[in-house]
Amino acid sequence: MVSVSDVDGIEQTVEVTAATLYEAVAAALPAFREDEWVGQIGNGLTTVNLTVEQPAVEHQVRLQDFLAWLKNKGGSPAEVVFREKLTRMLR
Repeated sequence: MVSVSDVDGIEQTVEVTAATLYEAVAAALPAFREDEWVGQIGNGLTTVNLTVEQPAVEHQVRLQDFLAWLKNKGGSPAEVVFREKLTRMLR
């Protein structure tokens, strides 16, 4: 489950399937943007809350950290390919 508050302070939640935290964020953001009931999601210090089911674990990721990680050009070839995949998911 991925939750974030829109700029109006309304918490939005979507269920996604993902292998990593950042993949879950990348899957959730387009779902929020495409839903007419969801207001604008801020970028800067907006916090995205993630709850992993099986076993239940909760995480928080700042959107600015996620977006900075996406822009990173270094890392292993697998990490570079993974970041490119998540960037495509956001388009």
